[in-house]
Amino acid sequence: MKKIVIINTGSSNILSLKRAVEEFNSDVTVTDDSKTILSAYKIFFPGVGAFKKVMQTIEKRKLIETLKQVKEKKIPLLGICLGLQLFFDESEEFGISKGLGLISGNVKKLPTNSKEKEKPKIPNMGWFKLNLNKEFTNKNFSKFVNSLNEKDLYYFVHSYFVNPSEKNNIVATYNFGGYEIPAIVSKDTLIGCQFHPEKSGKKGLELIYNFLKLTI
Repeated sequence: MKKIVIINTGSSNILSLKRAVEEFNSDVTVTDDSKTILSAYKIFFPGVGAFKKVMQTIEKRKLIETLKQVKEKKIPLLGICLGLQLFFDESEEFGISKGLGLISGNVKKLPTNSKEKEKPKIPNMGWFKLNLNKEFTNKNFSKFVNSLNEKDLYYFVHSYFVNPSEKNNIVATYNFGGYEIPAIVSKDTLIGCQFHPEKSGKKGLELIYNFLKLTI
């Protein structure tokens, strides 16, 4: 049986994500058990809260090595919000904190001044359109990307953003104070959304469905 797993990071609203996934498949397991995670067909990696604190929890639950094995085994992994940020080498949130190092780059605070020299609200909360990177070439997620429409809105709530070393890992961005902030990032069999697809209505559910249906 194809197993779908949501990793329990101990710091996220897993219930809303679980309900969203169950719209398409009722066999969803929420767990921090390494064996169960590594036997999965598709994995969701959510996260809410502070980067450093969640990394400490992941370390205590012995999940750092598990997540690296997920990448090695090429199991499709979808990171959401902080889950995406944890893929990276490090974050500057509350001082420099080491991340999982699954995607090269770092996590930085959102710009405190817009390009028009205004003071944007941080954390940034609201619905935003995506701008697709036409040069994105990861064939693993071509069906995921093809469903995206630049007219659709997705729900964001965050204070920090990912800054990939390789810009061709950026699938889509959104406009924040005149800056193009990465909204979806992908590398190999990893993909992550800075926004919350489980809270983004019909179009967000569509992305979850696409991820579940991917064959990699």
